[in-house]
Amino acid sequence: MTYAKDMPTDAQKLAQSVARLNRRLRQERRSDLTPTQIAVLGTLRTHGPQTPGAVAALERVQPPSMTRTLNHLVEEGLVLREPHPTDGRQVVMTIADKGLDVLAEERSRRDGWLAQQLASLDTAEREVLRRSAAIMERLAVV
Repeated sequence: MTYAKDMPTDAQKLAQSVARLNRRLRQERRSDLTPTQIAVLGTLRTHGPQTPGAVAALERVQPPSMTRTLNHLVEEGLVLREPHPTDGRQVVMTIADKGLDVLAEERSRRDGWLAQQLASLDTAEREVLRRSAAIMERLAVV
């Protein structure tokens, strides 16, 4: 017998669906970078040069964790560490051309797979997802 308390809530169903889709999209990756490292490249591409603390805040992680991530990306030649223009105690992180290339490749592969899946849906389903994407984006920035 199934009880109401055992039934997944809308929040649980959505969280599970988003997690599964995210996991499937990550399977399309071909680089050795972690999801966090890819996200940092995306953040630097979107927001431009940032201090490590600003990148940590944008990614909602602790600064020591971000420092390790950024150090790895610098070592791989994907991110550049430059002096801060006004504060000699700080540095600014900028995505390198190699980082832009890696990010573009990863996104192209992921987006290609997703476009193929979306093409199998009917027009009404695609419209629901299009509208849902904007709503989920709003939820993500709260």
